[in-house]
Amino acid sequence: MSTGNFNILGFVGSLRRASYNRGLMRAAQELLPEGVTLTVADIGGLPLFSEDLEANMPAEVQTLKRQVREADAILIATPEYNYSVPGVLKNAIDWASRPYGDNSFDDKPAAIMGASVGMLGTARAQYHLRQVFVFLNMHPLNQPEIMVPFAGQNFDAEGNLTNEKTRELISQMLQSLVAWSRRLAK
Repeated sequence: MSTGNFNILGFVGSLRRASYNRGLMRAAQELLPEGVTLTVADIGGLPLFSEDLEANMPAEVQTLKRQVREADAILIATPEYNYSVPGVLKNAIDWASRPYGDNSFDDKPAAIMGASVGMLGTARAQYHLRQVFVFLNMHPLNQPEIMVPFAGQNFDAEGNLTNEKTRELISQMLQSLVAWSRRLAK
């Protein structure tokens, strides 16, 4: 764990500029506890994962792996595509955890949130991420769970989160993630 500021690295599982999950991450940046920073990883420019490229990692991948290693914790805002994790997010996770034996996510605390237009608010995608975390040896925060259903009713036209209860949960999640990370570091 870093000294001084507590550093969270965020992943947004949607590339759409006005995505609801980008709005969730923006809300998290607004609600950070004192002494906490949140940087959002740029995963849109990563090449598709290929073991053929592992011996000579692309610069974007090297940057991502360094960001993950330097982070005290990971925060993921994910939509749900076809009952699962979006490809762009899975691609970033695959790159940062490779090559075998060089998993940048190893032993990292993590939190997940997500918004979707459907009724389940990314529940299935979040549970799939938790399964991936087992192999990556990550430590997901269990509560609060943030699954925003009917996202169009919870964001304004600019993509800003308007639901105060969800904002409170994000604030709680961030505080809990910091406490969880510090507990694990002992």
